[in-house]
Order: sequence, then C-alpha cells, then structure tokens
Amino acid sequence: MQQFPTFVTHLECSLTGKHYPADQLHGLSESGKPLLVRYDLEALHKAVVKQDLISRLPEFWRYREFLPVRHSENVVRLGELMTPLLPASKTQQQLGCGEILIKDEGRLPTGSFKARGLALAVSMAKELGVSRMAMPTNGNAGAALAAYCSRAEIETYVFCPEDTPRVNIQEIAFQGAKTFLANGLINDCGRVVGEGKQEMGWFDVSTLKEPYRIEGKKTMGLELAEQLDWILPDVILYPTGGGTGLIGMWKAFSELEAIGWIDSRRPRMVAVQAEGCAPIVKAWEAGERHAEPWQGAHTIAAGIRVPAAVGDFLILDAVRESGGFAVMVSDEAIMAEHRECARTEGILLCPEGAATMAALKQELATGRIRADESVVLFNCATGLKYPMASEHHRIDLGKQIDYKFIQQA
Repeated sequence: MQQFPTFVTHLECSLTGKHYPADQLHGLSESGKPLLVRYDLEALHKAVVKQDLISRLPEFWRYREFLPVRHSENVVRLGELMTPLLPASKTQQQLGCGEILIKDEGRLPTGSFKARGLALAVSMAKELGVSRMAMPTNGNAGAALAAYCSRAEIETYVFCPEDTPRVNIQEIAFQGAKTFLANGLINDCGRVVGEGKQEMGWFDVSTLKEPYRIEGKKTMGLELAEQLDWILPDVILYPTGGGTGLIGMWKAFSELEAIGWIDSRRPRMVAVQAEGCAPIVKAWEAGERHAEPWQGAHTIAAGIRVPAAVGDFLILDAVRESGGFAVMVSDEAIMAEHRECARTEGILLCPEGAATMAALKQELATGRIRADESVVLFNCATGLKYPMASEHHRIDLGKQIDYKFIQQA
C-alpha cells in the first residue's frame, strides 16, 4: 500500500474550533457546523517546494501534499486536468477595464467544478470504508457523485428537485446512481437524505456536511495561484449557492501564505447570487453573520438556487475579511451575458458563470469594482448542458440556393 505524503493532523469545527480525530468518518460537528481539515503546515513547508510541481502531471492531484488522502490506491481519478484561464480580451476592451480572465471549470470530468469536491469526497469515502452515499442536488453535483461512485464501486442515491435540468437528471441516472425527483427545492431533498441516514445506512455527502468537498474545491485556489505565478488577482467573482468553492479557495490562500508561497495580499471575494435566491446578499447587506432561508427561491441558474447554506457564516466571513461584497443579478442579465459571451469571446458559459459576467459589468458601472483591477470569473460548468436559443435558418436543397438570403440571414 503506497503512502501519500499527507500532513493532516485533525479536523476542526469551523464555528467553535473543537478538534476531531482524522482518519475517522465524520459529518457535521457537534455544533451542526462544517468540519475543516487541518494540516501540519510547517512540515508541509519543509516537504515540498514550488519547483516540485513542475515535473508532475497537470492535474489537481499535483497538490497531493495539501490534500487528505493517505493511500494512493484510494484516489478515484477520471482525468481531473488543470482548467484553463481564458482571457476575455474583447469584453475587456469594450469595458475599458483591467484584465478579465475566465477560469473554465467546464473542462473537468462530468463537465463541472463539482468534480473537484466529489473526487476528494469519494476518494476519502473509499479510504474510510463507505459503501453507500447519498446527496441532494440541483444537477451537476449529483452527476459528479454518480460518476466517481461508479468508478469507486460505491452505491449512490441522488435526490433532485423535479425541475432540475433534464440533461443532469439523465446524466446522474445513466452513470449509475439511483435517481429520484422530488416536488421541492434542494433543501427539501436534503431533508430526505438527512432523515434517511439511519434507515438507509448511507453517508450524507451534502454540501459542507462532510469535510472533504471543501478540500477538493480548495484546489481551485491552489491552481489559480500557480497559473498566475503566485500573484493573486485583485477580484474573484464566484457564483455562490452552497459556497464550497469560495470557502475552499479562501482556505487555500491561507495555507499558501502560511508556507510562504504567496504574500498576505488577497483577492476581494465577491459572492454572486441571483435576484430570485440571494440569502447571502441579504445577510451581507444587513451585516449579519448567518443568512435566513430564502423563501420562494427561483432562478434560471439552478446551481445557485440554494435557499439555505450550512456554511453561510464561512462565506460571509471570507467576503468580509477580503474586503469583498455579495451581489445579486437578474435572470435577464444572466441570459444576456450567456448569449453575449458566446458571441463576443467564443466562450459558452453556463448560467451560473454568466451571472459572474453580469455582476462584473454591473459593479464596474457602480464603481464597486474599479476599472484598474484585475478580475477572475469562475465558469463552473460547460454551457453545453444548458438550453440555447435556436437561431438557425433552413435551406431547401431541392431549390436553387439563394446566397443573398444566406448573406443577409
């Protein structure tokens, strides 16, 4: 059994700081809050230097010292390659602003950044002997769980709101998960998973209800820092539902500073939500540390339709500590940017990614993002999974081709 060079010391309650032993199966802390993985960062600092990364594969497992898997045979791989940073140069020119980069997470397995968190969660579940897992999902997380659990030979149950995008439902079921649609929202599906733990014997892998999805999403921050030569951007706009990625990146930056790979400068973290579901925005504006559940949640961007996030205070802490803010955008603005970015930059965003572009334009206009700031937007999934307006024309090959019509179409 090959040992991975991991430096985990313990788990820690994100609210109270209470310690929990590593290498044991945990859900939430006794306080009902997410557990965070803690490392011996001094030992990690002595064990690896930046130059060590050069010879490693361009995948997020290159950061193995920063991750909790102890035995290499438990790593569940589906080809988690580093995702590109794409310059939105035409948009930058049109807006007259600083550099805009889009981190395109749609290149990951199952077409979304959910692969990062679920690759780690399933790998750790395998290491800790889990044989059955369950989760609620708005789509992409369930698809990633289904794929990685099939790879790991772990039985999977996934519960979706009945208006989850059809392609996601089909993907989840086709990749082997027992898939159920429910007449409610993701938090209602989460209640089914939570209440069924004792009877069904499954491990609840809901967002932030186990410690390791954060560690997977943390690789976004590690990867971004390396891609930018260890100098972070001025602003990060992140589509925020459960907020695991925002929390994970903030954790990554702290760990990188602790080992001396980056300095103390941080991006301003901007949590982007939709007008129809913006509990984090409401709490941020009210100066609250916790968000009230959002009533009647609705938005075209299903991935950020999360009425209540168990890690709300962690999201809000990161936003405030960074000097950032939380902002909501309309579905109309999301749809407009979905189309505009495809036509201007050739980048097919998902609706949640389009929300970050809408937020950037909105906040450049208000001045909350300055024109001289460098910005990274996160496109969290491939746009190929989502409906696109049909704008094609038809020609009849049985008739003479009218090229004037074609030119003017």
